[in-house]
Amino acid sequence: MKAELMKKFAEYFGEGGDIRAYFAPGRVNLIGEHTDYNGGHVFPCALTIGTYGIARKREDRKLRFLSLNFEKLGILESSLDELKPDKEAGWTNYPKGVMWAFGQKGYEIPAGMDLMLFGNIPNGSGLSSSASVEVLTGYILRDMFGFEVTNTDLALTGQFSENQFNGVNCGIMDQFAIAMGKAGHAIFLDTSDLSYQYAPVELKGAKLVIACSNKKRGLGDSKYNERRSECETALEEIRRVKDIKSLGELSEAEFEECRAAVKDEVRVRRAKHAVYENQRTIRAVEALRNNDITMFGQLMNESHVSLRDDYEVTGIELDTLVEEAWKIEGVIGSRMTGAGFGGCTVSIVKDEAIPEFMDKVGKAYKEKIGYAADFYAVEIGDGPVTL
Repeated sequence: MKAELMKKFAEYFGEGGDIRAYFAPGRVNLIGEHTDYNGGHVFPCALTIGTYGIARKREDRKLRFLSLNFEKLGILESSLDELKPDKEAGWTNYPKGVMWAFGQKGYEIPAGMDLMLFGNIPNGSGLSSSASVEVLTGYILRDMFGFEVTNTDLALTGQFSENQFNGVNCGIMDQFAIAMGKAGHAIFLDTSDLSYQYAPVELKGAKLVIACSNKKRGLGDSKYNERRSECETALEEIRRVKDIKSLGELSEAEFEECRAAVKDEVRVRRAKHAVYENQRTIRAVEALRNNDITMFGQLMNESHVSLRDDYEVTGIELDTLVEEAWKIEGVIGSRMTGAGFGGCTVSIVKDEAIPEFMDKVGKAYKEKIGYAADFYAVEIGDGPVTL
């Protein structure tokens, strides 16, 4: 892969100079959805698919970008003096946002660069291609210009750029999972204080299978920000009767005691999901530690039901994929993953059942939705690397 990409870079940008190759993974969240901006726990892992970057420092302040995923667009030019969000700039708003964020945090970028990207994360799938590009860009800037920043800083800078530059009010999970990934492990992250533990994911005789609905969704214009604001309002209402900083601090019993403080039935359901999902995530990690993969699968299923009924972020595409998955013997657990409204599901499937799973779920989905889903059996990988 590296040799092919280096060759392609030279074709577009010319030979010579110090050309370097990098990789940052995508991520999937195993359980703990829409908890990260509610001060709860999440349990994501990095994947072995992600974004490759080939970069070379320039002598001037020019920025030249190329994505092999949007090759028809050709080279898009910009400059370190023009780091502002621009609808016309398309995908380059992600690397530019990170460069801007570095500057905001006191790390002035001294020179421009030629940057070519290639992602093998399905586009618009909800496996965090944008966060992958953000962490990759930060990693390249650190390597190229010797900035003293940690991988946690790379995650926070990526989140800051997505919030402030790209206007998506995302939590920290995606960038953190990508920057801090570890092969064979998922990250049990407390989003309220960024304390985390690695938990080995041993799926003896089973694999993670991602089903991509192929329904495109853009995070910024989805109902993501609306859900976030519903939870913030519910939190304010609960705080009138209970001294908490976030919904993630509540146990199920504590939530039930003060749910009457939330004055709107819809907001009650949103807050209930945030609280119950957080507790499910804590129990799921405990189940893994006890080698109880069946319990882990059951909690994944419960997570999907809550996202469907209380948080209402699934939609017919994701519900179809999950409900068809539940019918297959050998499926240990299945749920939507990511922000919802399209994107992907993640399932734990016994090795021998994977062909049947892809075949039957695929057929039922196409029949009902009218177009095909794509399936990927994936491995858990490391964080960003220089190739």
